[in-house]
Amino acid sequence: MLGRKFILLGLASLLAGGALAKQSETAKTSQEPASKVANKPATKKTATIKAAVVVAPLVAVVAVKAKPIAHLPTIVSDSNPEPQLAKIFKEIEANRLSNALQLTENLLRQHPNYRLANLIKGDLLLARTQQIQTFGALLNAPTEKVADLRAEAIVRLRGYHEKPEISSIPRYLLQMQPDQRFAIVVDTKRSRLYLYENDRANGGRPRFVADYYITQGKLGSEKLAEGDKKTPIGVYHVTSSMPKSQLADLYGSGAFPINYPNEWDKQQGRKGSGIWLHGTPSDTFARPPRASEGCVVLTNQDLDSIAKSLQVGLTPVIISSSVEWLSFDDWAKERNELNKTIDAWRGDWESRDTDRFLKHYSKRFKTSDQNFEQFATQKKQVNAGKEWIKVKTDNLSVFRNPGKEEVVVVTFDQDYRSNNLNNLMKKRQYWLREDGKWKIIYEGTA
Repeated sequence: MLGRKFILLGLASLLAGGALAKQSETAKTSQEPASKVANKPATKKTATIKAAVVVAPLVAVVAVKAKPIAHLPTIVSDSNPEPQLAKIFKEIEANRLSNALQLTENLLRQHPNYRLANLIKGDLLLARTQQIQTFGALLNAPTEKVADLRAEAIVRLRGYHEKPEISSIPRYLLQMQPDQRFAIVVDTKRSRLYLYENDRANGGRPRFVADYYITQGKLGSEKLAEGDKKTPIGVYHVTSSMPKSQLADLYGSGAFPINYPNEWDKQQGRKGSGIWLHGTPSDTFARPPRASEGCVVLTNQDLDSIAKSLQVGLTPVIISSSVEWLSFDDWAKERNELNKTIDAWRGDWESRDTDRFLKHYSKRFKTSDQNFEQFATQKKQVNAGKEWIKVKTDNLSVFRNPGKEEVVVVTFDQDYRSNNLNNLMKKRQYWLREDGKWKIIYEGTA
């Protein structure tokens, strides 16, 4: 029985230990971290402490500070390991180790190269014959590798138990253009990718479809420079699709490059290249939460699933360090405010009142070859020769940037007509909130 208590501690510490334990009052039954308790001699007293630490490992996952959670009706990711891992740990918590082993073997039949499941199986088998005091005891694996698997278990189970509320929308998806069928939102803090559908039957309101575990850069997010091993934060778009046949095995079943650095990144001095959504090597089911050179990495199974939803040149990929959620009402309010602001810019352009038109632009405004002063001078010269101007904007998309400053990315088809020039173009603008007002800080072709 004592051996079982050790396996319970070793595996339950995945959930009750580390950062989660600090956030859970349940886990604070001892002043010492669980890992330190496990390394003490197995006296009767310490065995009692071990049992107390294991009381409710799953509680430690759901007890982290968060908004109230509601499970969504259709969750594609339930075909992934998270629900199976949750069942395995529930059986361990209840001291039903034979059931836990059977569930682990079922998981391995589906994913033979799943390292976390192999490690759990090894510990469950070893617990039958001897006392074990650490997670990964059978393999005597390097501490760093075990820590990686522990981190994966924590973020997978947290993602499984903490679903966004049914009545909430990522703040960034303010408006999708009609032909954008889906949008991707990545939360690097939770190692999670959310897939949303453009529900045109409900006014283009984003509708949750699925969520997936992801790997990010080895050194986290907020990429600044080439080779810094960080994942960028911002609003991006899928730029191409690369099949497995064109890739090294490292990238798995395919890759989808995104347009990092975008124009806002360039203005902020961020550098680097080659940021992709891609899969995992053929001998690996999943990589640890922080393991890439900056790319967003999914299992091959998950990449193949979302690949059906990706549109080259259209699908937005919004990467945030921690997703902000809005109620439907607040989302609609922000969306309407920005749409009115964009329409006011269009109307002031049509008015040919150049000073009124230029009030929509930041003094920090830049195009690819002009600053604000140069842009203003050109507009005054052009408008002097106009008798009338008509501007139409179609296929409008508005995405809020997840960075520290309040920025939105606006893309649309612009139909410009005047007495001496007609022009059609796809335009992209970056709007920045300055002194409580939205101002254009960049615009150019998309």
